[in-house]
Amino acid sequence: MEAGLSSPGSEPSFMDWMRVGMENGWCGPSVCYTHDGLPLSEAEEGEFEEHDPCIHIIRLYPDAETGAAVVANHSPSSWRNPFRALS
Repeated sequence: MEAGLSSPGSEPSFMDWMRVGMENGWCGPSVCYTHDGLPLSEAEEGEFEEHDPCIHIIRLYPDAETGAAVVANHSPSSWRNPFRALS
């Protein structure tokens, strides 16, 4: 079995979730904005000449503590969270 993939009958792992998203064209692979840049199409790059398009980013945290620290330091990570009322 590939690393990070769930066994049959178990809850989906994060890698299962990512694979489904990528196979269905719902998301791209995890890239580093700092080192790889913002993943844009050629058309989106051209839009920056006219106006700045809104590009949605989902940050992947290595652990829950890092996530909590980012939310504490970056207010949009808190107020843009549609699930905050559920936690």
